[in-house]
Amino acid sequence: QVQLVESGGGLVHPGGSLRLSCAASGLTFSIYFMSWYRQAPGKERELVAVISSVSGTTNYAASVKGRFTISTDNAANTVSLQMNSLKPEDTAVYYCRAQGRLSNLDHWGQGTQVTVSS
Repeated sequence: QVQLVESGGGLVHPGGSLRLSCAASGLTFSIYFMSWYRQAPGKERELVAVISSVSGTTNYAASVKGRFTISTDNAANTVSLQMNSLKPEDTAVYYCRAQGRLSNLDHWGQGTQVTVSS
C-alpha cells in the first residue's frame, strides 16, 4: 500500500526553523512530483512547494520563496521541507503529496501541525 508518513512538525517561535520530512513507501519514487501543501483553519489548502524527483526542478509559493527549501533523497524515498524564518502566518497543517508525473496517481500524507507562536 502507498503510504506517506510525515514528521518534524511542532511548535516554534517566530524566526525559528523546522524541518519536515515525508517518507514514502509502496511507490516508485522517481515517477512522482513531490510537494508540500498547507491548510490553515478556515482556509483553502494551498501549494507550498513542489519538486520533480527526476529533474530536481522546484517551485514555491510566493509567500515562502527564499525561506523554505524543498529537497528529495531519492534513494531513501523521502522529501523534506526546510522552513526558516518562520512567521505566525505559516501556522497550518502541512501535507505531503505525491503526484504521478504522467498519470493521475495522487497520494496524500496524514498532515502534521506546524504552529508558529510566541
